[in-house]
Amino acid sequence: MWDFSMTQALGLMRRTAPFVLFRVIVYFGISAAFILVTGTGAGIGWGVGAFGDEDFQINSTFYGGLIGFAGTAGLLFFLRDYILYIVKAGHIAVMVEIMQGGQVPGGRGQIEHATAVVKARFGEASALFALDKLIKGVVGVVTGLIQGILSFLPIPGLDQMMGVVRAYLRVSVGLVDEVILAHGIKTKAENPWSSAQDALVLYAQNARPMLVNAAWLTLFSYGLAFVVFLIMLAPAAAVVYLIPGAWSAGGFVFAILFAWAVKAALIEPFAIACLLQVFFKVTDGQQPDPVWRAKLDAATAKFKELGTRAATWAGARFSGRTGV
Repeated sequence: MWDFSMTQALGLMRRTAPFVLFRVIVYFGISAAFILVTGTGAGIGWGVGAFGDEDFQINSTFYGGLIGFAGTAGLLFFLRDYILYIVKAGHIAVMVEIMQGGQVPGGRGQIEHATAVVKARFGEASALFALDKLIKGVVGVVTGLIQGILSFLPIPGLDQMMGVVRAYLRVSVGLVDEVILAHGIKTKAENPWSSAQDALVLYAQNARPMLVNAAWLTLFSYGLAFVVFLIMLAPAAAVVYLIPGAWSAGGFVFAILFAWAVKAALIEPFAIACLLQVFFKVTDGQQPDPVWRAKLDAATAKFKELGTRAATWAGARFSGRTGV
C-alpha cells in the first residue's frame, strides 16, 4: 500500500521536537494574529457603525473584520519567504541530517544549526523562494507526463472519476517540492539549482511510487485536518461570540484557520518525514536518467530556467573565488 514507516516518521518528529515546537509557535501565532486583527477590525467597524442605524452597524462590523483579515493575509504574503526559509527548509535540514545518522543540537541550537545549513545550501531566502516556485512548476509537469498514473488505484468505475482523481493527484504533489529541496541538503550540493534539476529527474524516474505514497499521505493529512476542523468549530464559535456584533462568518473561517495551523505545524512535517523515507529509498544508488532530463527540458521552460540559474550560480561562485 505505502512504502514508509509511520513509526520512523514519529521518531523523527520526536528527535526534532524543538523544531516541531517552533512550527507550533509560528503557525498558531499566525492564526492568533488573524483572530486578533480581525476582531480589532470588527470592533472598530462596530464602533463606527454606532453612528448609523442597525443595518449600517452590521455592515461596518463585517467590513471592519474583513479589512483586518485581509490585512493580516497581506502581511503573511510578505513573510512567505521567511516561513519557507526558516521553518520548512530548516526542519527538512535537521530531518535529513538525522536520517543520515548525524547528530543535531537540541533546543534553540537546533533551529540555529538548521538555519546555517539552509543558508550554506541555498543562499538567501529570496533565492530559495524562487527555487521552490520553479520546482513546483516542474513537479506539476512531471505528473502530467506520467502515463497511466491512475492504474495504481484499483477503484471500480475509475474511468468515470478520472478528472476528480487527476485533480486529487495534483493536490498530492504539493508535498514533493520540499522533498526535492531535501535532495540538495542530503548531497551537500554547492549548486542548489543544479541539484534541484537532478532531484526532479530522479523524481520523474520514480514518479509512480512517489505519486502513490504522496496520494496516501495527502488522504491522511486532509482527513486529519478535517477532523481538527470539526473539533475546532466549537472554540471558534466561542471566539466569534466575543467579537462585537457577533461576526457570523468568523466561526467557520476561524475553524479553518485552526485546522490549517494544526496541519502546517504537526501533520505536514509528519507527512514530509514519511515521503523523505520513500524518496531516499527509491532513488538510492540511482543516477539522473538523461532520457528523462531531455523530456523535462522539452516539456517545461521552468526546467530550462533551473539550468540557466545553475549556470549563473556556478559563474557567480567562480567569480567570487577568482576575484573576477
